[in-house]
Formats: sequence, C-alpha cells, structure tokens
Amino acid sequence: MYPYSTEAEALFDVLRLSKGMSYKNALAGIPLGGGKSVIIGDPRKEKSPALLRSFAEHVNRLGGTYHTAEDVGIGMADADIMASASPFVFGVSRKGGADASGDPSPFTARGTFQGLRAATRHRLGRDTLEGLRVAVQGVGNVGMALCGFLHDAGAKLMVADPSKDRLDLARERFGASIVPLDEIMAVEADILAPCALGAVINARSIPQIKAPVIAGAANNQLETRMDAQRLVERRITFAPDYVINAGGMHNASADIFDEHAPQHIAERIDGIYDLTLDILTEAEAASTSPVDIADRRARAIIANTSAIRSQA
Repeated sequence: MYPYSTEAEALFDVLRLSKGMSYKNALAGIPLGGGKSVIIGDPRKEKSPALLRSFAEHVNRLGGTYHTAEDVGIGMADADIMASASPFVFGVSRKGGADASGDPSPFTARGTFQGLRAATRHRLGRDTLEGLRVAVQGVGNVGMALCGFLHDAGAKLMVADPSKDRLDLARERFGASIVPLDEIMAVEADILAPCALGAVINARSIPQIKAPVIAGAANNQLETRMDAQRLVERRITFAPDYVINAGGMHNASADIFDEHAPQHIAERIDGIYDLTLDILTEAEAASTSPVDIADRRARAIIANTSAIRSQA
C-alpha cells in the first residue's frame, strides 16, 4: 500500500514488482508464479480493517490463482485481518489455528545476509564481514533484522531512515552511526544495502556511490536495465535483489503448501549464498552484469516449466 500519485504510476510499479517476484520464485526453486498487487493510498491515514477485508474479497474472486501477503505498507496485523476474510493469504501470524509461517522479515533478512556475504567474498575476497562498513538504507522490519545479522558478524553499521524511532533503535541495539537520508547512497562504505523502496540505483545516484558492493533487500533497486550496465562500468558488484531477498518467500510459501519444516527452510535460505556467488562468478567470466545472468536463468526456468505443463 503506497500513495501513488497516479494509477499509471501504480501500474508501472506493480508490473515491475510482479516480474521481479516471478524471477525470484523461479531462481529460488519455489513452484509459484509471480503475481503482485498494490493498493493506492497512504497506509498511515487511509488503511482500515474494512479496506483490508474488501481487498481480501477481491483476492477470493481469483479462486486461488493468486495469493497475497504483507509488504510495504501492509504489516502482519493487516495480513491477519485479510486472512480472516480469505484463505489465500500467506505469511500470517495465525491461520485457523494451524501452523503459520509468521513474520517473513527475519527470513528475508537472513537470505539477504547470505547474498551479501557471497557478494563480499566475490568482490572483496573476504570470508568475514568483521570491521567492514555497511551502509543500510532503510531500517524497517527487514532492514533492522539485517542489521542484527551484520552486527553479529562484526560489521560497522551506518543507517538512514525517515523514522527517528527506528534510527534510535538501530543505534541502541547495534551502535549504528546515523546518516542523513540524502547522503546514505554516497557514504564511504564497503557495502551498500538498500532496504527501502525501489529505483534508488539510477543514473543520478550511481556516479555518487562509493561502495564497491551493493547487496540489499529492497525490491526493484535498479530504476532501469541500463543501470545494471552502469554498475558494471563502475566496477561495482551488484547482487540482484530478486536473487538474495527470497528468504521470506522460502518461509512464507510454507503456508501455501502446508509444509512447515524449519530446518529444510533454513537450508534453502542459506543456499542463497551459493546461488549468488555462482551468478556473480558467471557474470564476471562473461563480462556482463549479474542481472543479465540472473534474468537469463529465470527466463529459462519459466520457459521450461511452461513447456512441461503444456505437454501434461
């Protein structure tokens, strides 16, 4: 839920999000497509239980071909309200008394951390994050959880967020340094971790980025496809967001398949390290962007799955 200025802007964003989700699930080996939806409105002012239940009723009309979950502007309590009106809501804290996957944020953060570690190994030749400076843009649920993993690994944190309360919490918990929002992309750091809204990596910001590694949880971090090539030209290693932020889907999809196996889910999330490192290595060998490699792999998986289904 976001206060888009026009329906065209909302449609543009939701199509980008759904494509990213399609590629995310394909690369993660999750047998789902990539539908996405947005609600136009300010979640701080216009969200209500009635609105959420109305949205859930629209999801019901799709008869199970689409499932929904919490995301930007929609929290766990909101997902629970939607789940009271629809069986097609996943990633909830409770679901008819049965097991539920719960808050996906820590799992998304765990996968992002593994992808970040892989990017650090590839670009900086380091197996440890001890002493490295990580600039985290956005310390919402996922960003804050990522800070926890980074802090435990010995990284030095610099954070930016519009919420003073969240900044104070990051400073209290992790000793993070506070950086103004309009400076975080250009701060002196070893790793930049965008964990807020998308399109922050673009023709305007790329010349200012000093970090040699970008690995964060935000969806659609690149504003355009050209930005992937711009990063290559600047020798900045970019871990594609839809590769490394799949941890939440690994966990939350258990609600859809009713397969709650914590150890198996943890192993799949930790496998994001090897997948990321493999994509970065292939991209370097081919002198191309990791986005090109990841996209190519995702499209091949989707095409193969479609061919198999058409023959069934």
